[in-house]
Amino acid sequence: MTLNPAYDMTYRVEHFERGRAQRVRSVDQRLGGRGINVTRVLNQLGKYARATGFADHAFAAAAELEMPVDFVHALPWVRRTVVISESADGTATALWEPGPRLTEPHAVDQLRVRVNGMLSDMSGLVIAGSLPDGVSPVLPAELARAAIAAGVPTICDFDGPALKVAAGVPGIVLTPNTEELERLTGRPAGTVAEILAAVDPLLADGVAAVVVTRGGAGMVGVTATRAWSAALPKPLAGNPTGAGDAAVAALIAGLAAAGNPDWPELLADAVATSAAAVVIPVAGEIDRVLRERLLPTVRVRELEIVGARS
Repeated sequence: MTLNPAYDMTYRVEHFERGRAQRVRSVDQRLGGRGINVTRVLNQLGKYARATGFADHAFAAAAELEMPVDFVHALPWVRRTVVISESADGTATALWEPGPRLTEPHAVDQLRVRVNGMLSDMSGLVIAGSLPDGVSPVLPAELARAAIAAGVPTICDFDGPALKVAAGVPGIVLTPNTEELERLTGRPAGTVAEILAAVDPLLADGVAAVVVTRGGAGMVGVTATRAWSAALPKPLAGNPTGAGDAAVAALIAGLAAAGNPDWPELLADAVATSAAAVVIPVAGEIDRVLRERLLPTVRVRELEIVGARS
């Protein structure tokens, strides 16, 4: 589910310098937004996935040519995101537009109806990305609560006030990066020990699992009783935009397939899938051959939990 989709623009330059005119080597435009990227990667992994959320007519029509969709046509226009990708060293600079204000009075009710209608056929739900102006931060949590009540594994992958509300939904899986976790908890999350301390109150309040993405350092996954770190022996250089979305796609694919998740296996798959996205210059794509090659090399280590839940 993507509530605030985007047209992703990627400009490739040799080396980006502020304050100077730049020679752009190539330009890519594609449909984007976190949930769109997750949908795209899931389909590359051979998992049927449908994109829903808010869009305008033009975006929804373009998306329908690429993937199964069921959007509420409620946005006056769709924002753009711009990534400047430097071929010299793989550095990426991103510019995120805020997007339009949702003014359609019945849009939220229409989305609720669509989601409720899909629950019986749904094996997993991802709610990802920012909210359009005019949408309550309570909405993602409300939709997640309905899905979990129907027995559907649900991941929330966003930031800000909406994440704070979603963290109060029992059974939810959260996938913040370290900065998002720090904003959510008000605690440092720079080290593994700090991450474990920061997520402890969330799990004590009923969150099913927290998977914290750490860029090239891999991931830390924590459930109510156990915790693991997972990483490649050596991080890959490239464009990190969309790597987190690829990881979420791998996680929801595993959660949807397993009644009792094998978290070490899920984390290894998420790390390998994320790395397979880094080497692609645009978000929402993975190198499937590389993913299969990297998967056996991921190092998963169980961590000792100390604190209130030990």
